[in-house]
Amino acid sequence: MSTEQNKALVRRMVEEIFNRGNIGRVDEFLAPDFVDREELPPGVPRDREGVKRLTAMLRSAFPNFKATIEDMIAEGDKVVIRMTWKGTHKGKFVEHWGQMDSMGLMQQLGAIRAPGESKR
Repeated sequence: MSTEQNKALVRRMVEEIFNRGNIGRVDEFLAPDFVDREELPPGVPRDREGVKRLTAMLRSAFPNFKATIEDMIAEGDKVVIRMTWKGTHKGKFVEHWGQMDSMGLMQQLGAIRAPGESKR
């Protein structure tokens, strides 16, 4: 396939699977030995089944889910895309994960000294 054909295939996949929710078409676009290298939610497998599950979860939680390709770069058989995903959340938050820099906060507030900082 040419570079332009590869780009067109990626555009069709994003439109069909993510935007239209045609999860049954995943197997048409992804090889049987497909491996997803992106960080996925716990329990979501890194194969075609995982893409199906993730898409179903996203479209369930965000009924108006829309993936937009912002940039696309292709060379040979490789295509790289930068996408934004938007949608209105249906339901309530059930969990939050974060990483707070408590040590940095305390140092900025002057409550504790930074390593190597002399006493005043």
